[in-house]
Amino acid sequence: MLKHDEIPSFLHPYSLLRVMGGVILEHIKRLQKPFSILIDTFQELEKDTIDHMSQLCPQVRINSIGPLFMMGKFINSDIKGDIFEPASDCIEWLDTREPSSVVYISFGTVVHLKQEQIEEIAHGLLNSDLSYLWVKRPPTEGLFLEPHVLPRELKEKGKIVEWCPQEKVLAHPSVACFLSHCRWNSTMEALTSGVPMVCFPQWGDQVTNAVYIIDVFKTGVRLSHGETEDRIVPRKEVAERLLEASVGEKAVGLRENAQRWKEEAEAAVTSDGSSDRNFQEFVDKLVAVKATPKIIIGLLNHVFG
Repeated sequence: MLKHDEIPSFLHPYSLLRVMGGVILEHIKRLQKPFSILIDTFQELEKDTIDHMSQLCPQVRINSIGPLFMMGKFINSDIKGDIFEPASDCIEWLDTREPSSVVYISFGTVVHLKQEQIEEIAHGLLNSDLSYLWVKRPPTEGLFLEPHVLPRELKEKGKIVEWCPQEKVLAHPSVACFLSHCRWNSTMEALTSGVPMVCFPQWGDQVTNAVYIIDVFKTGVRLSHGETEDRIVPRKEVAERLLEASVGEKAVGLRENAQRWKEEAEAAVTSDGSSDRNFQEFVDKLVAVKATPKIIIGLLNHVFG
């Protein structure tokens, strides 16, 4: 049972993002029309949820075909790319760090934290004595947001970049944990790279994803309950959670769980894996009904997103 602050904020009646709730409900109403829904997850990770969805909508085939970014490994790299130019020296810098010694930090392209919270995260990093790689993009033009100011002494402990190749960073042996806002793409990339997460969700499906990361997948620790919490997380808590996910017995368990999901994900996208079979089944059905004039195909990022 999800609590109020664990339900996607766009489903709350007074949320600024409630218009998204209407869009989602409209998609649900259309579930009787499509013959297949494709979801960016894999059967082994969310079997119970997928089975429940199938029971609720027996007229629709639920096909888990993820992790989609792992499917991309079989695609020509010339046609792939980042929406921003990644820092070219990120991996080289990580090569100079000790194994499992670096905190990777990224809150995506949309989340913009308050200056006070950024300062607490920065001092939490300093107090943890861990190295870090922090992706910090400047504020989006037109939003009238002030750029964050970081303590000078923080620069001695790590590296700050505007973007980096996240898949490669998470796969690097020097990365100990991932401080993240818990959007689904980042969640899947961490999960399938065997990296524990420090969950700092803000809004949307991030709060629900955090519940699954912590309580179901058991690959992360909680730093925030999202915007409904309405507080600045203090540096003491930041340092404690970073250390909990990076060193000690708890960190070992989180990493072992993440490694297990990594292996399951790799198996799912290989030939005759669950995602490979589901996608082939969808293609076969699509070919079989190619003469049908109206076909609606739903592609969901996640069962909640």
